[in-house]
Amino acid sequence: MKTTVPLLALTLLLGTAASAQTMTPGAHFLQNWDQDGDGIVTLDEAMTKRNDLFTAFDADEDGKLSAEEYSAFDEMRSADQEMMREEMGAGMGQGGGKGHGMGMGHGKGMPEEGGMMRGFNDADGDGMVSREEFTSRTADWLAIMDRDGDGQVTAADFGR
Repeated sequence: MKTTVPLLALTLLLGTAASAQTMTPGAHFLQNWDQDGDGIVTLDEAMTKRNDLFTAFDADEDGKLSAEEYSAFDEMRSADQEMMREEMGAGMGQGGGKGHGMGMGHGKGMPEEGGMMRGFNDADGDGMVSREEFTSRTADWLAIMDRDGDGQVTAADFGR
């Protein structure tokens, strides 16, 4: 079992700490997923990050995220989103930092979150998510966020 999973997973999810002054829609996502800092998340960047996340949470290294491992992933993502909401919530207006009214989630939370859900990634419905299932959904996940259809995700895709 990996002894550095919590620290590595936290680093992968949180990247560098989000600044409370960064209150633009999508800033938190871009900060964590834009690996080269150019303001664009490409399919290659997303594939690399999702592969790294899978590795971090596959505690028994069997190539599958079990229900327990995926629950740990869910908990870490939830903590990340809550921290982002706390940091950004004070200046987010009516939506309280939860994406409401900011073009960030169409009333259903943040669009980037849906592509990380177990149901989205468990293609065969067996309750476990293989590395191939997880990474093969990357293009579909980016397409959900890519509102202008140009094949990449930028702050403009999150709207205002």
